[in-house]
Amino acid sequence: MTQSSYRAKLLTFTGDPAQSPDAAVFHEDGVVIVEDGHVAAAGAWTALAGLVSGDASVHDLRDKLIVPGFIDTHIHYPQTDMIASPAPGLLPWLETWTFPTERRFEDEAVAHDTARFFVEELLANGTTTALVYCTVHKQSADALFSASEAKNLRMIAGKVLMDRHCPAFLRDTPQSGYDDSAELIGRWHKRGRQLYALTPRFAPTSTEAQLEACAALAKAHPDIFIQSHAAESREEVNWVSTLFAHRRSYIDVYDHYGLLRPRAVYGHCIWLDDEDRRRMTQTRAVAAHCPTSNLFLGSGLFDFDRASESAMLVTLATDVGGGTSFSMLQTMNEAHKVARMGGHHLSATRMFWLATAGAAEALDLGGMIGTLAPQSEADFVVLDPQATPLLARRTARAQSLEELLFAFAMLGDDRAVYATYAAGKRVHRRGERTKRRNV
Repeated sequence: MTQSSYRAKLLTFTGDPAQSPDAAVFHEDGVVIVEDGHVAAAGAWTALAGLVSGDASVHDLRDKLIVPGFIDTHIHYPQTDMIASPAPGLLPWLETWTFPTERRFEDEAVAHDTARFFVEELLANGTTTALVYCTVHKQSADALFSASEAKNLRMIAGKVLMDRHCPAFLRDTPQSGYDDSAELIGRWHKRGRQLYALTPRFAPTSTEAQLEACAALAKAHPDIFIQSHAAESREEVNWVSTLFAHRRSYIDVYDHYGLLRPRAVYGHCIWLDDEDRRRMTQTRAVAAHCPTSNLFLGSGLFDFDRASESAMLVTLATDVGGGTSFSMLQTMNEAHKVARMGGHHLSATRMFWLATAGAAEALDLGGMIGTLAPQSEADFVVLDPQATPLLARRTARAQSLEELLFAFAMLGDDRAVYATYAAGKRVHRRGERTKRRNV
């Protein structure tokens, strides 16, 4: 049995900080003990030093902070190369940038090169798990899973399904989408650390026949994930109301086809009503809040108060390439501002929970990832409070955990990520990343 130990400041959670003042567990001088890819123990150094074996490698990181690996619950890997593309709104942005970019994934070399870069970018930002949209091309999912498997990451992804209202070169059919998805589920779901997500892009790009095929797949595979978009912009919501005039709301479209359930994650969820939120809470479907994307595309402001009142499951996500950063720290930054615009104070401690343990619990993966609890998979991030002169100056004056975390959220980005570990193995260290040729 191989053991490694990491001595540093530690942060983990026992619950939602908004519900319990003691939910954030912080050790000024802590240690994480890793054995065979899992956390054997984590806590105060004084309590656990005796468990460190004599031949274990001990990494002294006492000037840094270890947190569980970040979990990004909504991101598009094919959009990596079109991040920061200008457009007047969501639908024109799709037509002008997204669809032409995704066409390139007909080429397996493009898919594999982009997937490798995408995974490296996630790890450089401390993200160890993500819910990833591929393209309509089956090989795009194979490329993403292969890149994830090479790093032994806990990744969730799926081939996009679209059979209408998209260019012909990105269109599948209800049958081909079903067959491709079933094949990919068989090849990748639960293979090592890989998990599959059934991925209808959004209701407007799937016919009722395709949504029925999704319903059949979801019923046949109750433990796979489901991911799509919902109520991102008013224009989109109005479009859905004309396409599905017999359904009460955008969320009701998915509900009708049995696609609201645990492990179902819907990006954005801005323009919901109270009945939508009630159904999401009742079914344990998840709203992935994507603040940088919502601001960039002018989609709207997520309502944290209404979400809290309904007890709806909420996570944070980057939504690259509509989102403008791979960094979950920068995503926290914008989430805080979006919340403030709605009159809600979102604390840094809760934002870190939403990006770690809160996300894991919402995804039905609690105790496995997003935590430093014993037996969990040893995915964690080493954050450097001295990463930049300004961050160092500010964190040196921090008088509380909240103040320290808030400084990371407001001032941090990939430079604050000193190292990233997946299943106990270091998969990124700041400054060591290799450069890749663009394809």
